Amino acid sequence: MGKVADQSIQTTIFSYLGVVIGYFNVLWLYPYALEASQLGTFRTIQDLALLFVPFAQLGLGHGITRYFPKLEQGQSAFLSFSLLLSLVGFLVVGLLFWIFQEEIISLFASNSPDILPYLWIVLLITFMALMNSILDAYSRSFLKVAIPTFFREVFIRILTGLWIVCFLMAWISFDQMMMGLIAIYGLPLLGMLSYLTWLRVLKLDFRWNNFPPKFRRSFLRFSLITFLATAASTLIMKIDSVMVSSMISLEANAIYTIAFSMALVIEMPRRAISQVVMPVIADHFSRNEFSEINRIYKQVSRRQLYICLLLFVGLWTNIDNIYHFIPNREIYESGKWVVFLIGLGKLFDVAFSVNSEILVFSKYYRFNLTATILMSISIIILNYLLIPIYGIEGAALASALVMLLFNLLKYFYLKLKLGFVPFDQSTLRILSIGVFSLIIVSNLPAMENPLLDMGIKSILIVAVYGIAARLKIYGQEELEWVRQKIKKPGS
Repeated sequence: MGKVADQSIQTTIFSYLGVVIGYFNVLWLYPYALEASQLGTFRTIQDLALLFVPFAQLGLGHGITRYFPKLEQGQSAFLSFSLLLSLVGFLVVGLLFWIFQEEIISLFASNSPDILPYLWIVLLITFMALMNSILDAYSRSFLKVAIPTFFREVFIRILTGLWIVCFLMAWISFDQMMMGLIAIYGLPLLGMLSYLTWLRVLKLDFRWNNFPPKFRRSFLRFSLITFLATAASTLIMKIDSVMVSSMISLEANAIYTIAFSMALVIEMPRRAISQVVMPVIADHFSRNEFSEINRIYKQVSRRQLYICLLLFVGLWTNIDNIYHFIPNREIYESGKWVVFLIGLGKLFDVAFSVNSEILVFSKYYRFNLTATILMSISIIILNYLLIPIYGIEGAALASALVMLLFNLLKYFYLKLKLGFVPFDQSTLRILSIGVFSLIIVSNLPAMENPLLDMGIKSILIVAVYGIAARLKIYGQEELEWVRQKIKKPGS
């Protein structure tokens, strides 16, 4: 885990810098500069485009990570092979988009007609994000994760914020702002190309016959089997936003998007750690080091739950203070319970650790496909059932339920097949600290000054966690790790 921790620290910094910029964009700039319907259009186009990415990627991202350690040479040929396959996947998605364009239009024609003039942008964003995802996976295989994280989490948010400012200053029209999304996703792709060129690993090599025997067949089989699982996972994450726009309105999606974005901060440690853990797990599987994988499984679960539960408690106890600073908050604060439900779902996800990553790189990777397809069908059904009854809270409840069921299914399967369990006595201690701090802070009387109220609550939460660490209930290892990183930031 030390290797993972060292690798993930820079990624975590960039991830949280992206969160800060994203928070400013989503919680202040977007509501201030855009009307609710404009914000709904802006986000729905992006969500629809990113929803298509894993279908075009054909599972190649995980395939690159899994099969890269098997190559002693020919990495450049492997990249060229993967890029060509992803281009084929994109052409298939583009063809299907063209064939079913009338059906896609009909989804939004009644409740969200404003989105229709911008549907042509969707495929261009999909292409940029697709190419970036392949280069990201290739860079990750070299254990170079920080700079790709910067482009993905920081750079793209800076570009988006600056472009929204241009609209706010009336330098561009809304149509121009929407078309600018193409450049916003294109510039990070150019950045990744430049970075890999600088690393001297970006070379086009079409000598595919030099791969080991049966390498291409095995790589293709694995990628095509896992691509549906990857696509279904993205479907689970993005379909609620698209269905809210389709079944309610663009304004409702704007409210849902802001609330959902707040809750996403809870899983940021998981994203950072997962980027580094994936190649490590793939390497351990290649060496049949199962005990080491189980150790990482447990330790990642404890660390993620400890940090993410702290973030959840801080976010929920300060939710009214956060909404206080959002422009036009009388519109957006109706999404308060979306924050709670999505946040709870994210806690389920982090507590069950890197179960998806382990399944993907194990010989049982086909089960990940089955489970994810079942869950993607479930999220669509639950959304159709719950959105008409509970509105945006119904979409959030559907996501939380699916995340819980999905992780329970993978938990029991890994326990049965590999004997891996992410939980131990420390899990109960972490939960008790989080629940105790939530109860204590929630019963404090609210202060009139929201900044002062937020500061006092946050300090008290951190104090509870600090006392628990001092009393050796749990957290001393995490505190020591943070101290070491502060003393040696470059380590």
